[in-house]
Amino acid sequence: MPQLLHIDSSADLHTSTSRELTALFAQTWAEISPEHQVVGLDLHRDPLPHLSDAALHYAQRLRVAGEQPDADAEALQGRVIEQLAAADVVVIGAPMYNWSIPSTLKAWIDYVHVLGTTVPFDTPPAGTSAQPMAGKPVVIVSSRGNTYAPGSGNEGDDHTVPPLVQVLGVSMGMNVSVITAELTLAQRIPPMAPLIEQGKISLSAARDSLIDLAGTLGRDQAA
Repeated sequence: MPQLLHIDSSADLHTSTSRELTALFAQTWAEISPEHQVVGLDLHRDPLPHLSDAALHYAQRLRVAGEQPDADAEALQGRVIEQLAAADVVVIGAPMYNWSIPSTLKAWIDYVHVLGTTVPFDTPPAGTSAQPMAGKPVVIVSSRGNTYAPGSGNEGDDHTVPPLVQVLGVSMGMNVSVITAELTLAQRIPPMAPLIEQGKISLSAARDSLIDLAGTLGRDQAA
């Protein structure tokens, strides 16, 4: 059964643009067939604790003498990685918070990005992969109050999407797609009112892209 891991991280539980868009993706996925399952992970409602020990950044074989993280923390990390591994496709709501990602999403990244376990570092043990998540489709849905599109002059201020592409795509080898909805603050901040229509166009385009992508990825997994 094709499984989607649906991750949200927005602290806004009522009017969040990223939540609206990830929910649209998940709904489109679920409507493909009764076999298309959705597993939800709400990092704001049920946040992961920050890593309790730096040793959790490494596979057990890479730890040096004296590095022995708490067993419960290590077990939690194992469950988080297993949940990601079990998914055929992942959609992540990544709103821009102060030019970066929510701390709850950063905590999740720290649990799943593990040298020697999910990220190549040395020769892996026989029968295991150096990059087990390689090729897994992941859709990053980013909402932002301003515009950071090419030519906007703000491209260098986006510290939300590039780190996620680096970690998930470059380091872990996942197949990353990025869909953004910009100018979400245009209707809230009076000086941005002239940009309201542009923001609506961006949101509409994001919705259309997510519906198309959910359908394409969902049908690919069913084939």
